[in-house]
Formats: sequence, structure tokens, C-alpha cells
Amino acid sequence: MSRGYLRGAGEEVWISLRVSAGAKNTGIKGMYGDKAIKLSVAAPPEKGRANAEVERFLAGALGLAVSQVEVVRGGSGRDKTVLARGASEKQASRALDGLLGG
Repeated sequence: MSRGYLRGAGEEVWISLRVSAGAKNTGIKGMYGDKAIKLSVAAPPEKGRANAEVERFLAGALGLAVSQVEVVRGGSGRDKTVLARGASEKQASRALDGLLGG
């Protein structure tokens, strides 16, 4: 079931994102190629605000607590990897596919 933007092991999932900060609204805008999800966040890219918004948004989308979602790579760049603890790859795929319109 592995997708280019999603890798899972047990109850942990890594999600690849391309993030645009300072947008009008926070939300998934589609795919960025076949290896990442394009996500726009309303928070500015300063003092970790955009990363916090990424974590908050994905926690809500996956039905997790914000403390279970963490930007683990790309903290100061647009290309990020997020680790979600407490969700299987299947659960994350189902939730994100719904937001991607698939």
C-alpha cells in the first residue's frame, strides 16, 4: 500500500510535504509530483510558526494529538518530513486520500 509521499512502520508514519507558508488558508493543495503532498499554511515562516501549523493541521487530519505529530526533517525549508506516531500507514493513507480528493 506504500505511496510515494507516505511510509509506515507499525504505528508510525512518515509523510513527505512541500509547504508554502504565509498562505491565505491552511490546507492541502494536491500532490507535488508523486513524492510529496503540497500543503499551504496560513502561518508565517518565522519562529517555528509554520512548522507548528503543519503539525496542528496534520494532527487534526489524522485524528491525533498535536504532541503525536512532529516535523523531523526540513524545519527551515519548504520540503519537510513529518512523523506521526499513533497512526498506521493504512489509517494515514485513508485520511490523506480523502483530503486529496482520492
